[in-house]
Amino acid sequence: MSTFQDRVAVVTGGASGIGLAVCEELARRGARVVLADIDVAKAEAAAASIRAAGGHARAAAVDVTDAAQVEDLVARTYADDGALDYLFNNAGIALFGEVRDMTLEQWNRILAVNLHGVVHGVVAAYPRMIERGTGHIVNTASRAGLVPTPGATTYAATKHAVVGLSTSLRGEAAALGVKVSVVCPGIIDTPLKHSLTWLHLDKERMLADPLVRLTAPDVCARVIVQGVERNRPVIVVTATAKGSWSLYRMFPQFVAGWLGRVVMGQMRRRYATRPPAV
Repeated sequence: MSTFQDRVAVVTGGASGIGLAVCEELARRGARVVLADIDVAKAEAAAASIRAAGGHARAAAVDVTDAAQVEDLVARTYADDGALDYLFNNAGIALFGEVRDMTLEQWNRILAVNLHGVVHGVVAAYPRMIERGTGHIVNTASRAGLVPTPGATTYAATKHAVVGLSTSLRGEAAALGVKVSVVCPGIIDTPLKHSLTWLHLDKERMLADPLVRLTAPDVCARVIVQGVERNRPVIVVTATAKGSWSLYRMFPQFVAGWLGRVVMGQMRRRYATRPPAV
C-alpha cells in the first residue's frame, strides 16, 4: 500500500507548476489532495481534472500572505477531513534582476509570499500536528536557497531563509512526531518563467539559452514525493542543482567570489536590455 493512501495533503500554489504536478502525483498514490491557490478558478479546474482521472481532490482559495486565510485553510481541512497529514508550503514568486534596480515594494512582496507564506503555514499547521503526534511539513525553497545566485538576490534571500527555517525546525520537530523537509528543485519548466518579474533582462533570450535546461514538472514532482516518502531533510531535484550545491560546499569562496562575478558578468553581457554596467 502507498505511504500516501487516504492521507490528507494541502498544497499551496497547487493550481499550476510544481504545486499542480505534486498534487497529481500525490493523487495517483491515493492521497486526498487540497489544491490551495490564490487563483481559485484555476484550482477548481485542476481539481476537477484530478477527479476525472480517478483521484481525490478539491480546491480551496488562499492568499498565503494573509495569515488568517492560511489559518482558516488549515482549520477547515481538519474540520472536513479530520486530519492534515502533509502540508506543502509551495506557493512562491520570483524576481530576476539586480538589487540596484529593485524597489522596497518589490522586496516586501517577495518576502511576503516566499517567506511569510511559509511561516504562516508552519504557524497554522505545526501545533496541530504536534497535538496529533504526526504530520509532515514540506517547504519549497530552490537551488537558490543552497548556493549564491547573483541576478536573483531577493529570491535567493527568501529561499535561503526557507532552507534555514526547514532544517532547523526539523531538529525541533523530530521528538514531537512531526517531520520537516525542504525542496530545492533547480530550474523547472513551469508558468513561473513567464509570470516572474524581469528587470532590465531579455526574458526570451535568456530562456532560449541552451545552457538553461528546464526539467518537466512531472519529473520534478516524482522526485519530490519520493523524497518526502523517504523523509529526506533536503530534496534536491535536478543534476545541475545537485552539482552546484556540491561545488559550493567544497569551494565556497570560489563560487561566491570569482565564479559569482563571472556569472554576473555573463548575465549583463548576454541578457541585459540596457548598456553594460561600468
